[in-house]
Amino acid sequence: MIPVAIYNQMPRKILEDRALMAVARLQSCEICPRRCGTNRLRDERGFCRTGRLARVASFSPHYGEEPPLVGCSGSGTIFFCGCNLACVFCQNYDISQQDQGEEVSARALADMMLRLQDCGCHNINFVTPTHVVPQILEALVLAREEGLKVPLVYNSSGYDSVETVQLLEGIFDLYMPDAKYGSDEFALKYSLAPNYTSIMKAAIQEMHRQVGDLTVDDAGVAVRGLMVRHLILPCGLAGTAEVVRFLSEEISKDTYLNIMAQYRPEYNATSISQINRGITAKEYAEALRLATQAGLERLAIL
Repeated sequence: MIPVAIYNQMPRKILEDRALMAVARLQSCEICPRRCGTNRLRDERGFCRTGRLARVASFSPHYGEEPPLVGCSGSGTIFFCGCNLACVFCQNYDISQQDQGEEVSARALADMMLRLQDCGCHNINFVTPTHVVPQILEALVLAREEGLKVPLVYNSSGYDSVETVQLLEGIFDLYMPDAKYGSDEFALKYSLAPNYTSIMKAAIQEMHRQVGDLTVDDAGVAVRGLMVRHLILPCGLAGTAEVVRFLSEEISKDTYLNIMAQYRPEYNATSISQINRGITAKEYAEALRLATQAGLERLAIL
């Protein structure tokens, strides 16, 4: 049984107004914390290199996401091009940094959502949505009128503006941000993200305020709530101790946390000695120890 997605409980006029408010913020862009100020309505490009239209690299049912998203029928992922981070180790750099994808209209994006639902996907999973929130909302207005009803997943880097996340209240059932770093020093060095930790923490607090801890249905499929990803980096550079402390003490000990062991040197990381290797079993075990010691009770180990 498909749960009633929260956006279908919102009056149409309110959803339309949210989309209009988000689009208006493109005129002097303040969608993400960088607040580039470019006029994206005139197709100017800022840090994310995205103008008036969103660009999509691919969309399909995905079975490699967290089990509560995948269920038995997959998570309906839509991968957006561009990013408001510049991670030197990005494993999707051809999409995030080299922009390999196509511009799509609101109509085309709405059709992607509907096609993924028709495939039986449990949710629509927007990957790297931070810089294209207005375009997503425009498309959602159309898709909802044509029968979209599965929950939406906001799958971001965590470098999100609280003001933008507030526009999404009552629209997204599921938030899945990264908590990439516990240190501003390394966030700036490896992702060109000033003040990452305070921005990430404020965004995650707002996300949790809206949807709470993760809840699942009888089949174990995610229905509503917060899920967090934390990628372990070599030499402890991800700042795991601070990340798990924050989640345990300032969010909830019941936070669903995926401690990710998949780091490998990609993109520009191959030329940086400090991160030009995968993580060791000892480093990963230490991350798990820190999370358990912090009192986090819902650890996904994938």
